[in-house]
Amino acid sequence: MKRRDFLGNSLKSFAIAGTITTLPGLTLFASEQSAAQPWDLVAVKGGEPDIMLDQAMKALGGMKKYVKPNQTVIVKPNIGWDADPERAANTNPLLVKRIIEHCFDAGAKKVYVFDHTCDEWKFCYKNSMIENAVKEAGGTIAPGNSEKYYQEVKIPNGVSLKSSSIHELILEADVFINVPILKNHGSARLTVAMKNLMGIVWNRGYWHRNDLHQCIADFAAYKKPQLNIIDAYRIMKRNGPRGVSKADTIVLKSLIVSTDMLAADTAAAKIFGMEPMDIPYLTKSRDMKSGRMDLENLNIKRISI
Repeated sequence: MKRRDFLGNSLKSFAIAGTITTLPGLTLFASEQSAAQPWDLVAVKGGEPDIMLDQAMKALGGMKKYVKPNQTVIVKPNIGWDADPERAANTNPLLVKRIIEHCFDAGAKKVYVFDHTCDEWKFCYKNSMIENAVKEAGGTIAPGNSEKYYQEVKIPNGVSLKSSSIHELILEADVFINVPILKNHGSARLTVAMKNLMGIVWNRGYWHRNDLHQCIADFAAYKKPQLNIIDAYRIMKRNGPRGVSKADTIVLKSLIVSTDMLAADTAAAKIFGMEPMDIPYLTKSRDMKSGRMDLENLNIKRISI
């Protein structure tokens, strides 16, 4: 049997020597590459959310590559559900807090955090513990619960999605950082970076009624975050996207960071245990040339803590 790396690739496909660490259900391949070549994706394994983020940002050259002094930043986690962090329905609050701190260290003037929630927004913000984490880091928690916050935009190359109403903070910000949690989803099969963008629009009901997978791909081709940070510390393996109990989750202690949403989601699918080609919005996004699915041809930094 061929040994598999962190992202599920055959180890023989890598020409660079590295170390292999066996973990429950996963194998982590830690490779090194010339620092002169930029990393397309960083995958970190084995630490707490804040420590893994620190390591990922160090490998990428720091948050200052993405956030400049006096810029306004939007950090968009998943805060869609009235659930505590152990349910893995929402992004890990410690990760959100550390991202905000990195942004301010890079010189950000203002850092906003919001989501168009599915459950009642005040309870989602509070019980996810994200509201408190944002405040502790000096960020500003913003509402997304009213249509008045959203502005209609055209989606020029959309196949099923020709227009959408986007939260004004996304339209006005200098930097958009997308911070989904990796989890099971009943309709989309998997929710990660591209699916998380449904939390910045008002009219998401239209997406569900008009080829959800194509709408996800259409919008991902239109709106690209400057950075995607995927929380895979504790993931929901079943009953997503809301989950029923902690029993629906497993702890992976993983993090994926990339500027390419499709590459990040492809990598996330692999560590989740799904074949990326079986997720329609990924292949549709590839066909629209929105990013890369060919992980074997990308420069990937794998870090084991």
